[in-house]
Amino acid sequence: MTINAGLEGIVVAETDLSLVDGTNGYLVYRGNWAKDLAISRTYEDVVHLLWRGHLPSEQESEAFRAELAARRKLPDYLKTIIAALPPETDTMSVLRTATSAIGNRGYAWPPTFEQASDILAKAPTIIAYRHALNTGRDPIEPDESLGHAANYLYMLHGEKPTRVHTRALDAYIILTAEHGLNASTFTGRVITSTRSDIASAITGAIGALKGPLHGGAPSEVDTMLEEIGTKENAEPWLRGQIEGGERLMGFGHRVYKTMDPRAVALRLVSDSFAGEDPWFDLSVHVEETAVRLLKEYKPGRNLYPNVEFWAAAVLRGVRIPTDLYTPTFGLARMAGWSAHILEQADKNRLIRPESTYVGEMPKAS
Repeated sequence: MTINAGLEGIVVAETDLSLVDGTNGYLVYRGNWAKDLAISRTYEDVVHLLWRGHLPSEQESEAFRAELAARRKLPDYLKTIIAALPPETDTMSVLRTATSAIGNRGYAWPPTFEQASDILAKAPTIIAYRHALNTGRDPIEPDESLGHAANYLYMLHGEKPTRVHTRALDAYIILTAEHGLNASTFTGRVITSTRSDIASAITGAIGALKGPLHGGAPSEVDTMLEEIGTKENAEPWLRGQIEGGERLMGFGHRVYKTMDPRAVALRLVSDSFAGEDPWFDLSVHVEETAVRLLKEYKPGRNLYPNVEFWAAAVLRGVRIPTDLYTPTFGLARMAGWSAHILEQADKNRLIRPESTYVGEMPKAS
């Protein structure tokens, strides 16, 4: 029996949700380039595409946005649970516990669009509510007049975000909404295949994303940009790292052997805002300088910025605290998890791989 450790190279499902092609640098959501969606659409539109199979009309878009907005508020029992968790509990664990608590007897098999909407809509509120408690502030109730990204920033900061910040975060959560059969998505599909409920499946997916080998936040990139500080310091700092044999954080990718399409889109968004926001201006300059120096010092290696570089630039630029980087990734990926759960349930078969026993056999009596 052939063993494929980690199931690498094993195809376990057919899907029309997304294509991840690392060789050619493709990321496609249901026949649409993800990078184009990030520039021209809202997160809600992309969720509609992933769940319903088509981009919404203007009327459908308004209706779906209103449906999600109406589901954002947390019931009192959920607030009590979030507040009761010990102060040292990390936010991913809070999100996991609260998501599990959303599921009730009405969340039976099969999963529904309404259940998916309920969980996705409440995720930003859960994160912002806990963050307010952790920082000694009164939690801010969601604003139904704002879109998904803008409302999240509003609940975190207590003020309506600028157009630049809203658009930048929208692009980020669109580009992290779905990425094939990764570890957390596979976890959600395995749980769904048992005919368990969608809240359980997403809770399991959150647990997988919480692991540092999957959902590790781009905090090292954030630290690098912070240490560089100014455009004038970029080249000497980067040269020092390269000549010292140190790795430049946010460059190179295990899957993508060319430009990461998510990084390309986030770079375009950041570039368009560079003149309006000094942090985006610095990030664009550091990226351009690093690419030039890597070509000089390591010709032929094709080391390009990955999504973590631009994720750090965007998340820091819109004032997301570093401890909320992975939870923010998680609230974005709710779209993809739910889409896969709905797809798995539609043509379900229990996922049950086998293992090879390598232990001892009983001794002959």
